[in-house]
Amino acid sequence: MTTDTPARLLQLLSLLQTPREWPGGELADRLGVSRRTVRRDIDRLRELGYPVQATKGSDGGYRLVAGTAMPPLVLDDEEAVAIAVGLRAGAGHALEGVDEASVRALAKLEQVLPGRLRHRVATLQAATTPLTSGDGASIAPETLTVMASTVAGRERLRFAYRAGDGTESRRLTEPYRLVSTGRRWYLVAYDLDREDWRTFRVDRVSEPFATGARFAPRELPTGDAAEYLRQSMYRRQETYEFVVTFAAPADFIAARLPKWVGAPEPIDDRTCRLRATTGDAVEWMAVRLAMADCEFTVHEPAELVQCVRDLGGRLTRAAAAEAN
Repeated sequence: MTTDTPARLLQLLSLLQTPREWPGGELADRLGVSRRTVRRDIDRLRELGYPVQATKGSDGGYRLVAGTAMPPLVLDDEEAVAIAVGLRAGAGHALEGVDEASVRALAKLEQVLPGRLRHRVATLQAATTPLTSGDGASIAPETLTVMASTVAGRERLRFAYRAGDGTESRRLTEPYRLVSTGRRWYLVAYDLDREDWRTFRVDRVSEPFATGARFAPRELPTGDAAEYLRQSMYRRQETYEFVVTFAAPADFIAARLPKWVGAPEPIDDRTCRLRATTGDAVEWMAVRLAMADCEFTVHEPAELVQCVRDLGGRLTRAAAAEAN
């Protein structure tokens, strides 16, 4: 019998988070208490914001359902390890769909993981290799979690940084946001020594250290970290404009291309056009466009038109060779 009420509530919550309906009698047996105590504990969970639905009947049943807010979850050991391994794998390779919110979740989870579970997570990650695309560099998840914690806590961050030309420096920053482009992670931050906003490739960061010093957030010039990163990248490298027409609705294409490529504009219900500027290699852009999974026409630039033509020819010859 569980006489500790908080411990019993956590145990009850863990049972209810299993996607099934629990008869009141079975919950009482599992917890070693009376059905009346179960009803009181259910009421306490509801007061804490957990949407527990009751069903009528000879035994009565309880189920945790979706509510208007996200209450805290209780995870068992296997669930916590599985989530941590998945988040670490995605965060370490800047996979599309793994954004700053995912890294913040990882930081919170790893902060409370017991040592024995940390060891299991490290062992599993060392034994697995995620399939990634592009030329994104691998990043230690610990680097990202430290950064995410300082962003969320508005805490100054110090780190060592290696520039593209190999120059080493030490930076003291006020971190603003982490941004994933689908291939790399970037930190948008205010550089205190240079008294200006900067973007940093996270795979070039080492020895990140949260100083503990809090700061009042400054106003980013563009108001949006992703847009600031986009403008910063364009200033540093040669770019080109491209125009592509897709034989598919705009929302279909928007869901299949990363946001940093740009937003397609509808022509009609069945076609759309994408006009954007990028600094990516034309070879990479050709592959990205092909992954949209629909017919498309590249109008400009000529280099991208030729690259798509060459890529299509190679793929056609490869398929013909396999058929023969």
